[in-house]
Amino acid sequence: MISQTMAPMLDDTHNPARRSWVASANLPDAAFPIQNLPLGIFSVDDGARRFGVAIGASVFDTSAALDAGLFSGLAAGVAETGRAGRLNEVFALGLAPLKEFRRQMGDLLDTMTATTAPARSGLLHRQADCELHLPVDVKNYTDFYAGIYHARAAGALLRPDGQLPPNYKYVPIAYHGRASSVRVSGGDVKRPHGQAPQGPGMAPAFGPSRALDIELEMGFYVGSGNELGEPIPIAEAAGHIAGLCLLNDWSARDIQRWEMNPLGPFLGKSFSTTVSPWVVTTDALLPFRTTAFIRPEGDPAPLDYLRDATDSQTGGYDIGLEVLIRTARMRDAGESAATIITSNAKHLYWTLAQMVAHHSSGGCNLQPGDLIGTGTISGPTRAELSSLLELTMGGSEPVTLPNGERRGFLEDGDEITLTAHCQRSGFVSIGFGAATGRIIA
Repeated sequence: MISQTMAPMLDDTHNPARRSWVASANLPDAAFPIQNLPLGIFSVDDGARRFGVAIGASVFDTSAALDAGLFSGLAAGVAETGRAGRLNEVFALGLAPLKEFRRQMGDLLDTMTATTAPARSGLLHRQADCELHLPVDVKNYTDFYAGIYHARAAGALLRPDGQLPPNYKYVPIAYHGRASSVRVSGGDVKRPHGQAPQGPGMAPAFGPSRALDIELEMGFYVGSGNELGEPIPIAEAAGHIAGLCLLNDWSARDIQRWEMNPLGPFLGKSFSTTVSPWVVTTDALLPFRTTAFIRPEGDPAPLDYLRDATDSQTGGYDIGLEVLIRTARMRDAGESAATIITSNAKHLYWTLAQMVAHHSSGGCNLQPGDLIGTGTISGPTRAELSSLLELTMGGSEPVTLPNGERRGFLEDGDEITLTAHCQRSGFVSIGFGAATGRIIA
């Protein structure tokens, strides 16, 4: 049910009756219907990076549409800015131009309002024929620890006391990750090397990780950002979130466990982070907003700088999440990937706006295109534990795949895919695409 706070913000772009002249966008299982229209960067034969919008199984070329005179006003400014081949400058324009761009995109693609029939040639490219690129130049990457069920389950396995940190329910905990190793979906992930303990009382050894893991997260990109020394108030923080993606923060648990005290993650996290190529705008996600995580009785209320009535009512996202695995043996046998984890973004203890407000509260200047991860989004049930560390109890209880293979942690050749979909009665389901990576030695 849509809250009264959110209902006035919905418009014709969310109308479930809309259909596109791009037939693949109208299929029941389409991740990218006309109600979605996520943003990305792609290239075709000439290799030049272009600003595109996903529609069905196609990519809409915004530069071609701009050259044909199909955009006007703020939307034309967005399309022109996107010619740079990255979305940092697009996000810097703010949410109002992005909203108008999405509205005009919908009109161009709608079967009822489209005026593009004479100019449709050259507007669309098959996604299968495109190379999809990292949508932004990631200069800063921060990863939060906002999934309380993950914090409890993983903490019990990684920390000596097994308890939530005493600050957890007061402050959104995070660490600054390695921006240079963020990669777009589809690439290989090299098994990292590092120090790891060999046993009680034994010296550590250096070598390849033997406990390579996944982390099912959402990522989001900063929009216009803030000046150094000028915090973003919680009431304004949602307006600084341009859009969301999927994020897999690959983790070497043996290296992580040995090195993380006292300063936190380092080599166990810095070797690779995979994101999905499409950025689903916050405007497209309005029908799937929900209440923030309802804190159990006895939990402290957020401090004033993290407390906002609107964010409490609509700061959560109802996004269904899934992790699939396809091993080398499965590929050789022609078998499909198997689902091993399902969860939902609504399990986050802290909202995205609270993460933004806290991140900037000390004066840190968030910049357009900065990537922020939510942290692993585990749920309250065993099937929703969103890393292998939790799901297999540190590898001691391996998960059994449909072909009989067992996994405690990842093996070379394993291919992991994260997917996500939003569903709500009365609205068209939208998806995020996929964040995929394959482990190599």
